[in-house]
Amino acid sequence: MNFQLSEEHLMIQQAARDFAQAECLPGVIERDEKMQFPREQLEKLADLGFLGMMVSTDYGGAGLDTVSYVLAMEEISKVDASVSVCMSVNNSLVCYGLEAYGTEEQKQKYLTPLAQGKKDGALYTGAFLLSEPEAGSDATSQRTTAEDKGDHYLLNGTKNWITNGGTASVYLVIAQTDPSKGHKGISVFIVEKSWPGVVVGGKENKLGIRASDTHTIMFNDVKVPKENRIGEDGFGFKFAMKTLAGGRIGIASQALGIASGAYELSLKYSKERKAFGKPISEHQAIAFKLADMATRIEAAKLLCFKASFDKDQKRDYTLSASMAKVFASETAMWTTVEAVQIHGGYGYVKEYHVERLMRDAKITQIYEGTSEVQRIVIGREIIKQ
Repeated sequence: MNFQLSEEHLMIQQAARDFAQAECLPGVIERDEKMQFPREQLEKLADLGFLGMMVSTDYGGAGLDTVSYVLAMEEISKVDASVSVCMSVNNSLVCYGLEAYGTEEQKQKYLTPLAQGKKDGALYTGAFLLSEPEAGSDATSQRTTAEDKGDHYLLNGTKNWITNGGTASVYLVIAQTDPSKGHKGISVFIVEKSWPGVVVGGKENKLGIRASDTHTIMFNDVKVPKENRIGEDGFGFKFAMKTLAGGRIGIASQALGIASGAYELSLKYSKERKAFGKPISEHQAIAFKLADMATRIEAAKLLCFKASFDKDQKRDYTLSASMAKVFASETAMWTTVEAVQIHGGYGYVKEYHVERLMRDAKITQIYEGTSEVQRIVIGREIIKQ
């Protein structure tokens, strides 16, 4: 067992770190306050090849492994989780789903520009549309319908909490094609945002990851060509579950980055801030907080690497991805709360960044499957072993 990162991994990590400091840190507070979408940052990520990191070079991707992706996600999330969640959705959900299950024609038409992050010089990203007003953790309760009309489907319904909803060019939409079959009657479709009948709702005003664009998307008699269905009719639920498992690695690494960012800021501050004649890092109350932070973050990192390794080795990574996700997200929430405490009054001030990291951390316990859902998955997996 080798815990040493390869030279390529270290290069990816450094490139992501440099990008985060040079491109994401400037203006991060203002983007958060104004809910300003980080278009410029994503365009530069596309140029780096970070919007299709794990996609084969045959389809315009970088052809990197999942460990590289986790390293990049961690570094960017240390600084700006709004940028990293946009990157995560495009990589883990949209590009992965298309490459793993799409036809050759679908890959050529959609995957290649999505992996490159650009088409005709403009930003080109995707979104994953599963959640509905009455279908969150219970993904089987789909109300969006796709009615077979012979040469096309007629799509109607509403999806909400959609990351990249307002800026994406392509949607992967989960919809019910045969309600009598329950979750076995759910299918998945590639839908272009520009098609008639696609309506983008207003941007959600969120607690955290405020710069990422989260929207409700509505479909009113949208004609979807038959060739835009991914897999067989009824494949949609399985597609969603398989794809979300990979997405959980992305969110676990985002949570890891948020926690690491808060820890690094806290360590630096505790060495500079003095109380009772010495740096507060030398007071046992603070040193113990830092020790617990470092230990939990290291454990979360190893879980992320284990899930990544399982995925790259083409093993079943359902269990390891859920373990990484639930532990890393809860580590992020705990660590950021402690970071605010270590900073004292300054922790409550935006310019010290930790209050934003604390707000950003909360969503990692919710999206891509709540912590409660992760425990259901983990329990099911360990019982059947």
